[in-house]
Amino acid sequence: MNLEALKLLRERRSCRSYKNEQIADAELEAVLEAGTYAPTGRGAQSPVIVAVQDRETIGRLRRMNAAIMGNPDADPFYGAPTVLVVLADKSLPTHVYDGACVMCNLLNAAHAAGLDACWINRAREEFDSEEGKALLKQWGIEGDYEGIGHCILGYRSGELQSAAERKADYVIRVK
Repeated sequence: MNLEALKLLRERRSCRSYKNEQIADAELEAVLEAGTYAPTGRGAQSPVIVAVQDRETIGRLRRMNAAIMGNPDADPFYGAPTVLVVLADKSLPTHVYDGACVMCNLLNAAHAAGLDACWINRAREEFDSEEGKALLKQWGIEGDYEGIGHCILGYRSGELQSAAERKADYVIRVK
């Protein structure tokens, strides 16, 4: 039993405050590689991960996301210097689950690599829009893809939050 892996899973937290410092390429590569090893239905590997570190593109994604959440002045990416966009091929019935598994691998790998991360929603709405479809085309992504989520990455600014108590009925065992 790999107790270190279980310890990392228990300690991982979502981060909502980042330093204005780009992550190291080696850290990014490690996280991206972990994302590619997520389980997918029938091993189809339907997801695509777009790693965005360009401030202008992050700003564009931020504005799109903030508009969807109804607060155009907000920063839904909390100042994170890297945004990983996870998309999945809609033609596969497991595409949402496949993309969610990729997101979880990215989040857990980020923590293992010494980074902080958070899952940001509203990617589906972003990439259903004409502006989102134009971005996909600009990125060379063809086909019918659904935005699954954004995994924001960076170095935490501030204290790590404690874990909330686990609810009493989280696990039900049937023997």
